[in-house]
Amino acid sequence: MRWDPTAWVERLWFDPGPGARLLSYALLPLAGLYGTGMALRRKLARRRSFGLPIVSVGNLLVGGTGKTPFLAALAGRYEGVWIVSRGYGRRSRGLVTVSKPGKILASVAEAGDEAMLLARKLPRAGVIVAENRAEGIEAARRQGARLLFLDDGFNRVEIEKFEILLEPAKLPNRFVIPAGPFREFPSTARRADLQLKEGRDFHREVHIEGTRKRMLLATAIARPERLEPWLPEGVVDRLLLPDHGWFDEERLQEAMERCGAESLLVTEKDAVKMEGFKLPLSLMRLELCITDAALAAVDAYVKDAYAT
Repeated sequence: MRWDPTAWVERLWFDPGPGARLLSYALLPLAGLYGTGMALRRKLARRRSFGLPIVSVGNLLVGGTGKTPFLAALAGRYEGVWIVSRGYGRRSRGLVTVSKPGKILASVAEAGDEAMLLARKLPRAGVIVAENRAEGIEAARRQGARLLFLDDGFNRVEIEKFEILLEPAKLPNRFVIPAGPFREFPSTARRADLQLKEGRDFHREVHIEGTRKRMLLATAIARPERLEPWLPEGVVDRLLLPDHGWFDEERLQEAMERCGAESLLVTEKDAVKMEGFKLPLSLMRLELCITDAALAAVDAYVKDAYAT
């Protein structure tokens, strides 16, 4: 079996055994230097206001904590919304307008999987991808944005915004990179306006469409083991790619034939990269249910921002 460095790091950070824990402790001096540098960056940053309400949905961790489905559930409640994302995994550079209200303008290769998924789930919103988030915000404002959502924006310390920080239900390693998955010291969480924990403040609901008796799970998400609690009967094999990885139709067909699968079991994030493939899909639709208290806190910020 070919060694997968991404999977190895994920096990080190999220599912550490005794040996991995020893390695994490050995890396703590480097983690301390990295965390201190990030703390200084945050302390010295000059925050800029853009003249419109900005809600950031982010986390302190490398990897997925449900930011995209959370953002979709939250942003869909408002009018005049635009979303600015980095566009991880896309095959383009610079600023790309993925969609305007009612119209998708870019391909999934130009947008990236998460941005395209947001564009499809939020047809009344606009979506922009840009490495420079400030440029993305300005472009959204020029196109009529009244409320902006910033995807994965907690570490964008130079932007004035309402900070929502998502935390997974379980976290076995609370060390900073490279000893653990934290981008900054865990204590930085207190800077968020709203700290929300999975299982307490929001939870996932998964609905599967088009199940078959024999399915091949094919996915390119961070920590695919997170899907295990929702997998239906009939999953006969797994094809796991790195987060934001791209699928090859011929390889998928061959993998289905090897295990005798009747369909591919995929997430919505995977499915947007398989449009045009002539392969049967079984789709895992993920929805996030957010507590009324959390929604009320965001409503209050938006209402106050509109009033000023």
